[in-house]
Amino acid sequence: MPACDFTRRDLLRWTAYAAAAAGSATLLDPAGALAATGTAGSGVVTPVNLELVTLAEDRAVITWYTGHAGTDDGLGRMVPAAADGEVRYGTNPNRLNRVAHDITGHTPYHYVELHDLEPGQTYYYQARSNGKLAAPTAFTLITGNAVGTTNRGLGTTGPFEFKTPQPPQGSHVFSMVLCNDLHMGETQAGLVGGQPQYIGITQEPGLPPYPEVMLESLVQDVKRFDPRYLLAAGDISAEAVPTDLSRAGQLLSRFGRYQEDYFVTRGNHDRAHLGDAYSTCRVGQWQGNDCFHDAYFPRTERTYFSRDLSGLHVIGLDTYDKPGNGGDAGGLSPDQLDWFRSDLRKHRDQPTLVFGHHPLVMQDSAFPITAGSSLDATQAGQILDWYSQTPGVFLHHAGHTHRNHRTISPTAPRVTLQEVAAAKEYPGGFSILRLHTHGYALNFYKSRGALAREWSERSRQEILGYWPQFAFGNTVADRNTVVKRDLTGLKRH
Repeated sequence: MPACDFTRRDLLRWTAYAAAAAGSATLLDPAGALAATGTAGSGVVTPVNLELVTLAEDRAVITWYTGHAGTDDGLGRMVPAAADGEVRYGTNPNRLNRVAHDITGHTPYHYVELHDLEPGQTYYYQARSNGKLAAPTAFTLITGNAVGTTNRGLGTTGPFEFKTPQPPQGSHVFSMVLCNDLHMGETQAGLVGGQPQYIGITQEPGLPPYPEVMLESLVQDVKRFDPRYLLAAGDISAEAVPTDLSRAGQLLSRFGRYQEDYFVTRGNHDRAHLGDAYSTCRVGQWQGNDCFHDAYFPRTERTYFSRDLSGLHVIGLDTYDKPGNGGDAGGLSPDQLDWFRSDLRKHRDQPTLVFGHHPLVMQDSAFPITAGSSLDATQAGQILDWYSQTPGVFLHHAGHTHRNHRTISPTAPRVTLQEVAAAKEYPGGFSILRLHTHGYALNFYKSRGALAREWSERSRQEILGYWPQFAFGNTVADRNTVVKRDLTGLKRH
């Protein structure tokens, strides 16, 4: 959920937005497939929710969903229908002469990868299942485009258009995984203040807990990119229960060694809590008992840190280093702020990546932006000023909003402020950061395990089905970008 926790005032603003858009049938049912009182049954297999997820210089990932027309699974979508899946594409919209097929056989949850694309080339494509063309995810609350880098084909079934970027300049040094919002222990997604109009989405009976499904798939999926490090920017758990924190660590350890290969920071859900479930953990600095501190920063370790990783300076922030109930703005303690400023000064010219749970700023939302959506505004302004004086900082990775979004602040224009969508729900994935000697590329991927694709599509129905307009990223550039930057100080692996 955006900002994860809400006040009642925030909730009323959300409700007003949803009500204002409730008349749009194209959002919940882009193909016009659902009857007003549809029930489970068989109907014409219909492909919908087409999305261009990943776009790199040599590849693209395209996903969609197939269901039985005229049915309703109880969540406002068609009942899943297994079908074939293919993408036809080419450099001429009238000659789509190349074909790529689904990574699995017949399925409702289609995932097609296009390989061997040429950098800087314009391509056109259409996706189909069961002989029918797929309709794209529609944007009705905010201007957006889920299927291309131009508006060609929007409102139709294509062909759609995209242009591949040029690769990062220089030679590849190493890659990293950026992820966040694992929410281990969560059992319902999409709850907003317990309001009945926002139905919590639960896992299908008999399947493993969805946070475990999504994290297991993530850790497995990233291996094909041969990343050197993994950074998980907060909300490791749903409510900082020791067993959930431990389970997250077990799954992350399949990637590598903690504090050598993977690193975590605290989110507001990982804050210290009160109650019997937390009684064996250390007394929190601000409140309750701090099980996150015990699990990931034992003994006298601080909950924020910096490391030099293969020549890259990485700073991990604790953006809930403060008292609170989790629903307010994030914040750094005075001690952490002093440490952070000093660390930036010491590494002024070294290539530096900062990651932490709350974004510094939040812009361009389909839904109301509240104080709890980001870091304390005064602190965020201070940090951006520091970035403007620190040439080495090039990327600030955050979670918390559960969306893909790229922001460039005029205060620190050399720094990309990148929000990455939650690992635990739609669109359900991670970003791969590819570092080159003279630039970097950042690409978002949906987790592609069979159960992960199933849960991702199920959880897209959050917030009455409007969730994709917030979480996916309203442009391709919000989830895929290439930046020129001098990174010659990094060390190859």
